[in-house]
Amino acid sequence: MINIALDGPAGSGKSTVAKMIAKKLDILYLDTGAMYRACALKCLKSGVSVKDESAVEPIISNIDLKIEYKNGSQVTVLDGEDVSLDIRRPEISMMASDVSALKCVRLKMVEMQRLIAKNMNCILDGRDIGSFVLPDAEYKFFVTADSKVRAERRYKELIERGNAVEFESLHKEILQRDYNDSHRDFAPLKQADDAIVIDTSAMTAEEVCEKIMSYIGRK
Repeated sequence: MINIALDGPAGSGKSTVAKMIAKKLDILYLDTGAMYRACALKCLKSGVSVKDESAVEPIISNIDLKIEYKNGSQVTVLDGEDVSLDIRRPEISMMASDVSALKCVRLKMVEMQRLIAKNMNCILDGRDIGSFVLPDAEYKFFVTADSKVRAERRYKELIERGNAVEFESLHKEILQRDYNDSHRDFAPLKQADDAIVIDTSAMTAEEVCEKIMSYIGRK
C-alpha cells in the first residue's frame, strides 16, 4: 500500500501538487482540507460557533459527510448536497481553521482519513498528515512558501472564481491561519521529523511535482 503525506501551510500549493501526483501515479487524492471546510459549513448552517467544542461535538459526531469522485475530481457531499463550491468561500476558510483545532473534529476526520488510506493507495494533503494522521506513511513531504507568495496565489484563485477580495486583508488572513494552525493544542501544523522540505516560493506547480516524483522514483 502506497501512502503519501503532503503537509504545509495555507496557500503553499500542496493541494494542486497533490492532485497532479495522484494523476501521475493513478492513485486516490484525498483533499482533507475539504473535509474540515465541510465541518465548518455544517456548524454555520447549524448556527453553532466553531469555537464552542461542547456545541460542535454532537453535530460532528453524526455528520453526514461523504467524499465522492466524479469526472476525475473530488466532490464533497454534506447532508446529501454537493458543497464543493460553498466550502471554498473565504469566510469558510477561516472557520475551517478554527473548527479543525477542536479535538472532537480532528479525531472524527482522522478516523475517516485513516480508514480510506488503509484500503487504497492514496496521497493526502493537510497540516498534520505525516506527523499525526499517517505517521507510518512511506513518503512524507512538507511544502511551504513565503506568506506573500501564498497570499498572491490565493488572491488570483479567488479573483478567477469571481470573489471580490483585497490582497492585504487576504495576506493578514494567511498569517492568522498560520498562527492558528501552528499554535493549536491538538495536532498542530507541524513538519514531520522525517519529511522532505520543499520551498515552492520560486517554483511552479509542475516543478514541485517533478521534484516530489523524483524522490518517489528513488525508492
